[in-house]
Amino acid sequence: QVQLVESGGGLVQAGGSLRLSCAASGGTFHYYDMGWFRQAPGKEREFVAAIKWNGDNTYYADFVRGRFTISRDNAKNTVSLQMNSLKPEDTAVFYCSAKSRGGGWPPMRLTDFGSWGRGTQVTVSS
Repeated sequence: QVQLVESGGGLVQAGGSLRLSCAASGGTFHYYDMGWFRQAPGKEREFVAAIKWNGDNTYYADFVRGRFTISRDNAKNTVSLQMNSLKPEDTAVFYCSAKSRGGGWPPMRLTDFGSWGRGTQVTVSS
């Protein structure tokens, strides 16, 4: 099973940008579709974005479409989330996730993904 480690979180002012990265190990990276989820205090974990194993298809939650961009580098076993125009309501712990490629698209449910990182905190101040 692939292991995932997120990085790149931090504190940023509203309107600013952050780039999250997720490093994968212990598996064949291009066998996996990848996703990002987030969980705000007191709320359930929710889908943010997903990218297919070969990078040729992406999908975003409505609340981030146009502001966030998911990408991957299969040569480096990494997936990234570029976050622009951040809002205070984007404050959350962001999690990287992996699922075996294939199956339905887009994979938006927590149960679609079998591997998870520990998360990285993103705080957006107003």
